[in-house]
Amino acid sequence: MNRHDYLTKTPVPRLITALAIPTIISMLVTGIYNTADTFFVGKISTQATAAVGLVFSVMAMIQATGFFFGQGSGSFMSRSLGKGDKAAASEMASLSFALALCFGVAIMLTGLAFSGRIALAIGATSSTMEDTVAYLRIILIGAPFMIGQFVINNQLRFQGSAMYAMVGLLSGAAINVVLDPLLILVLKMGVSGAAIATVGGQITSFFILLIGSTKGENIKLSVKNLRPRLLYIREIVNGGLPSLFRQGLAATSTLLLNVMAGKYGGDAAIAGMSIVTRVTMLLASALIGFGQGYQPVCSFNYGAGLKDRVKEGYFFCVKYGTIFLAAIGAACCLFTPQIISWFRDDAEVIAVGSVALRCQAAVLFLMATIVMSNMMLQSIGKGVKASITSSARNGIFFIPLILILPRYFGLFGVEITQSCADVLTLLITVPLVWSELKKLDEAD
Repeated sequence: MNRHDYLTKTPVPRLITALAIPTIISMLVTGIYNTADTFFVGKISTQATAAVGLVFSVMAMIQATGFFFGQGSGSFMSRSLGKGDKAAASEMASLSFALALCFGVAIMLTGLAFSGRIALAIGATSSTMEDTVAYLRIILIGAPFMIGQFVINNQLRFQGSAMYAMVGLLSGAAINVVLDPLLILVLKMGVSGAAIATVGGQITSFFILLIGSTKGENIKLSVKNLRPRLLYIREIVNGGLPSLFRQGLAATSTLLLNVMAGKYGGDAAIAGMSIVTRVTMLLASALIGFGQGYQPVCSFNYGAGLKDRVKEGYFFCVKYGTIFLAAIGAACCLFTPQIISWFRDDAEVIAVGSVALRCQAAVLFLMATIVMSNMMLQSIGKGVKASITSSARNGIFFIPLILILPRYFGLFGVEITQSCADVLTLLITVPLVWSELKKLDEAD
C-alpha cells in the first residue's frame, strides 16, 4: 500500500495508534533529554539543580525555533502530499531546513557573546551564576543541531515516517543518558559534563535524522530545491507560529516562574519548581506524542477532502488522552514526595515541589482537550485560532497569574499558577475548536 492509500484508507483508530507509538516514544525521549541532566546534576548540589533549571528556559526557546520551522513546513508538506503536489513539499522541506540552520547559528553566536547577561536575565543569583554560565555556553554551541533535529523530526512525522523520527531521537537520548553519569559522576565535570552530554545527544540525533530523511519515500533535502517563495514563508509562519507561541511562551513562563520562585523561596524553591516543570513535561510528553500521531492523519486527510476522518481522529485522541492523563495524575498525587526526592533529596526542595506537583497533577487531564484541539487547528491551517489556543496556557493566562498570585499568596501563589492557567485555557479552547468542528460537519 502506498503512502496516500495508507493515510486515507486505513481505519482511523488503527492508523493513529500505529503512527502514535513511535511519536510517543520520541516525545518520551525528548522528556528524557529534559530530565536526565536534572536527575544527575541533583547528585551535586541544590545550586547546580537550580542552574540547570534556569537554562532550561533558553533551551525551550531554541526548541521553539526548531518546532516553528518544523511544524510550519511539515503541516504544509503533508497537505501538499495529500493533494499530490510533491514538488511543493520538496521545496518547502529544503527551504525551511536551510532557514532553521541560519537561525540556529545566529542564536549560538549572539548567545555566546552575551552569555553573562543572559544568565542574569533568566534569574541566576550569586550562588548559581558560575554553574549557569558554564551550562549555558555549552548548550548554545549545540543550538544549530538542536534546531535542525526538530525540523527534520517534524517533517518526517508529517510525512507519516514516524519510525525514522523515533530512531533519530532515541539514538540521541541514549548518548545523553550514557554520557551524563560518566561525565558528571565519574569524571567530576559537574554541570559542564551535563551540558556536553546533552549537546552530544543532539548532534547524534541531527545526523541520524538527516540520514533518515534520505530513505524510502521521504522527501530528500537538497540545495537544488531551495525556492525562497513568499508562499512558503507565509505557510511556515502560519503553520509554525502556534508552535513558536506555545514553546516560546513556555520558555518565558519558565523564566518568570524561576524568578518568582527565587524571590519568594530562594534556590530551594527554584530547584523544586524546576523539578516539577521537568516532571510535568515528561508526563505530558506521552500525550503530545499521541497527538503528533494524529497530526499527519489530520492534515493529510484534510488536504484530501476527507473531513470525517479528521473529526473521528480528534475525538478518538481526546477520549483516550483524557483517560490516560487522569490515571497518571492520580498516581502523581499519591507519590508526590517520592517523585521529587528522586531528583533532589532536600527537605526544602521536596516541600516546594510536592505542593506544586499535586496541584498540576489534579488538573493534568484537562491537557488532553487543550493539546488535541491546538494540534487539530494547527494541522488544518487555522493559524490564528491555533495561535490563540497555544498562547493561552503559558502566555495569555500564565504570565498575568505568575505576576499577580504570588503578591497575595507568596510562594503558594507560585505553586498554583500553572494549575489555574490550565483551567482558564480550557474555557477559551473549547469554543474555538467547536466552531471548526461545526464547519467540518457542514463540509460533509
